Amino acid sequence: MNPLLFSRRRALQTLGCGFGSLAMAGLASGENSPAPLLKHTARAKRIIFLFMQGGVSHVDSFDHKPKLAAEDGRLLDFADLRSLAKTGKSPQQRVMKPLWDFSQHGESGLWGSSLFPEMCAHLDDLCVIRSMHTEGIAHGPATLFMHTGTTTFVRPSMGAWINYGLGSENQNMPGFVTISPSLGNGGPRNYGNAFLPAVFQGTPIGRAGIAAKDASIGNLRPARTQDEARRQFDLLRELNAEQLRQKPGESELDAVLQSYELAWRMQDSAPSVLGMDGESPETLALYGIGRAPTDNFGRQCLLARRLCESGVRFVQVNYGDNTNNPAWDQHSNLKKHGDHAAAVDRPVAGLLADLKQRGLLEDTIVWWGGEFGRTPYAEKNGTGRDHNPAGFSIWVAGGGFKKGVAYGETDEYGHHAVANKVHMHDLHATLLHALGLDHEALTFRHAGRDYRLTDVYGRVVHDLFA
Repeated sequence: MNPLLFSRRRALQTLGCGFGSLAMAGLASGENSPAPLLKHTARAKRIIFLFMQGGVSHVDSFDHKPKLAAEDGRLLDFADLRSLAKTGKSPQQRVMKPLWDFSQHGESGLWGSSLFPEMCAHLDDLCVIRSMHTEGIAHGPATLFMHTGTTTFVRPSMGAWINYGLGSENQNMPGFVTISPSLGNGGPRNYGNAFLPAVFQGTPIGRAGIAAKDASIGNLRPARTQDEARRQFDLLRELNAEQLRQKPGESELDAVLQSYELAWRMQDSAPSVLGMDGESPETLALYGIGRAPTDNFGRQCLLARRLCESGVRFVQVNYGDNTNNPAWDQHSNLKKHGDHAAAVDRPVAGLLADLKQRGLLEDTIVWWGGEFGRTPYAEKNGTGRDHNPAGFSIWVAGGGFKKGVAYGETDEYGHHAVANKVHMHDLHATLLHALGLDHEALTFRHAGRDYRLTDVYGRVVHDLFA
């Protein structure tokens, strides 16, 4: 063995782990998925998750409760964990009517409010789940639970589980991408791999607080010429392969090699996906790009469509910020919901219309919602609403879900889910099922036991499917 080459290899051995953050892809076989876990025919191939950070008020958007208007201002006992945690007792609270008018829409006659007029125009394509309930009464635990199935522990994110179970449809792109993620309320854990191999973690594009037009994947373009970059890549591949031969079966090193391989391939394919070249003026207008206040989230939603077209399995689009008061968290100024709705309503409706006209909605699931809802009672001098994990709404569209239906109910005030209740574990199980994955079989052995996204809970809600 050449002593000089040996010395270089030994000197660079510790550098291999520096590439671990680049993420994804196959080295030898070109596959990044374990043994097949498909247990039934998949209805969908991918998911776009539109995360509304902070908790949208369901009783002001998609859960019509006439009693709130009829009894506006009345003092009632709304016993809940949030009140007990804050005061140690359950004081009477003042009923608060919706700030936006409700009406029925489309052939389905589903109720929706004037908060989201453009989304309401698509209610005939939506399956609105009005009986959601979850764990965690604060943003951090509830957000982490929505993404990972736990309120406190370090566990793989849903996107990482899906990437582990299915892999990417395109070996030149990651299987899991998160657009403009927040640094708070779970931060990187919301798209992390935890104990799954690092190759399955999410690839972030930008972050909350950075304009979507400036968001990119770091170091995607090599600083050197193509020939120089190729020589460096070949050298590092040789060094890493030698290290792997010396330490066969080392999963961390294997993840490094796979992620570096993907990073190399992405240099040719990702830039064209991340750009807006080729999009017509009509498409840009559909998403509200080029106009305030929809330009930023419109770009995020259009990028989600482009990523899906390129073969990414799970795309998370985040509407939020990096403050301690997430976007939709209006404790004292519920009217601020209107500003956020103006920023997301057209882009979300545009995404639905664009996917539908391209035939992508048939095998793409669009999931919209926050980590919990808001209370039917007023807070902070009667001008806001508190957190409500006991009953709230989300909606899904496409991917074999029923169209133009509302599933489940909250009580007459919209406080607690009472009929056909759907826990967050159930939603996770159902979404995995739609992708052809059995949530009980999608496991990974760690620290002596098998783990899964739904832990030891969850049921597939078959009634949601057409």
